[in-house]
Amino acid sequence: MAVAHILRQKGSDVITVSPSDSVQSIVDTLTRHRIGAVVVVDRAGAIAGIVSERDVVRAMAGNAAGVIAKTAHDIMTVEVMTCEPGDSEAELMQLMTENRIRHLPVLAAGRLAGMVSIGDVVKLRMESIEREAEEMKTYIASAG
Repeated sequence: MAVAHILRQKGSDVITVSPSDSVQSIVDTLTRHRIGAVVVVDRAGAIAGIVSERDVVRAMAGNAAGVIAKTAHDIMTVEVMTCEPGDSEAELMQLMTENRIRHLPVLAAGRLAGMVSIGDVVKLRMESIEREAEEMKTYIASAG
């Protein structure tokens, strides 16, 4: 239930763009919202892809000046890995590590319900470690 916990803390807002949005517009959106990726949705609201900072940089290789006029459709990652509210911390870490990704759209009943980043997972893990340490201190204090 790590994903549900993360979404309760950070909210379920997801910044989306359309396939026809320009890369310039996407870069502006990433900067304005201080995020690393946007979900590309089609007219029906279904996930069509994802554009991350990494996608923008890869598209710039060899033709940086020409990339700004391209669209989300031109540079997006089409095979989007997703997670669900019931997924665990271990599942998130495995999926992100194996696929070398830092952002996972959350799907609930087939609909976009949030976004989880590697930063969210690290924060959750740190909270868990701190909670375990505090529980150990309490246990040791009460046993002695």
